[in-house]
Amino acid sequence: MLPLKQFVDFIEQNTLFTPHSKILAAVSGGMDSVLMTHLLKAAGFNFGIAHCNFQLRGPEALRDQEFCNNLANQLRVPFHTINFDTGNYAAENKISIQMAARELRYQWFDTVCQQSDYQVIALAHHQNDTIETILLNLTRGTGIAGLHGILPQNGTLVRPLLFLNRDEIAGIVAENKLSYVEDSSNASAKYARNKIRLEVIPKLKELNPSLEKTFENNLRHFRDLETLLENQLTILKKTVLKTDAGGQYLLIDEVKQLNPARLLLFKLLQDYGFNETTIDDLLSALDKHSGRVFESAGYLLILDRDRLILQKKTSVEPVPALINEQDHELHYGNFKLNVLHDDSPLIIKDNPLAVSVDAALLEFPLQIRAWQEGDYFYPLGMKGSKKLSDFFINQKIALHQKNEVPLLINGNGDVIWVGGYRPDERYKVSDNTKKVTIFELYKLK
Repeated sequence: MLPLKQFVDFIEQNTLFTPHSKILAAVSGGMDSVLMTHLLKAAGFNFGIAHCNFQLRGPEALRDQEFCNNLANQLRVPFHTINFDTGNYAAENKISIQMAARELRYQWFDTVCQQSDYQVIALAHHQNDTIETILLNLTRGTGIAGLHGILPQNGTLVRPLLFLNRDEIAGIVAENKLSYVEDSSNASAKYARNKIRLEVIPKLKELNPSLEKTFENNLRHFRDLETLLENQLTILKKTVLKTDAGGQYLLIDEVKQLNPARLLLFKLLQDYGFNETTIDDLLSALDKHSGRVFESAGYLLILDRDRLILQKKTSVEPVPALINEQDHELHYGNFKLNVLHDDSPLIIKDNPLAVSVDAALLEFPLQIRAWQEGDYFYPLGMKGSKKLSDFFINQKIALHQKNEVPLLINGNGDVIWVGGYRPDERYKVSDNTKKVTIFELYKLK
């Protein structure tokens, strides 16, 4: 007899699909997928069969394709099939044959689903496939997510046979005299997964004959631990990963209190492309001088005085620009600068993005640029000069924002204005000023 009740119970318990769902069953012709189709038919589900011919096994591949066609006719369900030039696809994309077959298969499944209104794709993975996946992940290196094995559901992909192991499937197929075809490549140990199935797992079963049951219990624990970790991360993302007007950041004191720090910080920053090696480097640098920058493909992580600043990389790099006397407008980085000449000694107040200076003191061409080491100016209202680096510290300007501050430079090299913050005392409008030049910045984004 077919294990119909266990099959339907597993589908319901894991909410894989409903009696009203339209299911695309991926069928190779092997005993696993053949059993799945017979169970779907016996349970009364609405499904069609999809079979891929990767044209890698010559006449055997044609035999499998014809077998699946006959199976669909026998069960009176729709049949979808396609022939792939897998070898050519792998060569063109510089990937392995296995990866090429995987990409081609799932791309085509998605296409068939869209064209024929299938809601889910049923795959015939079983418990032993999960064991093989975990052992492969452990061999190659994995985090906790690699220990949960193959999930019953992943998006539109569902696996309704995960309640059975390989020996149980073989027994059911034999008892019910179900016809199937055998892929000869499954007997080759040249592929990593086959090597684990044919050589490693038999040795493990010598140590533990109930290996599948043990792994089933382990998987439950691993999935519970993963859920616990994800719940903790949800909380940390709301508390440790902070946001203000300057962007996202983490306070260094709070990072030091994370336990285990390496795991939690990696999981917090994983979505931004940071790997575990970078996290190790970052943790070892927390008590050192600020200014260190860590990079992922799309983000910067800047070690500031009391915080780690998370900044998205931008393709806009401000290029120094010259300002001639006849210029009225120019662009610099993310700013537009307007220049206005006025005959009255107008003083700009209460607008940090605008300044009026004594026109007689200007030596054209002026320049607008980012700060450089050694820059200094005479802040308006103060006596004496101040280094820009010290001024930025006093203004609590984050390290990653320093280069975004536009400086207006006179032709003689003086800093006239720290754009958005403070003009220079030497260029202020005074009682002796006859004409002013007004500079006004507009942030473009």
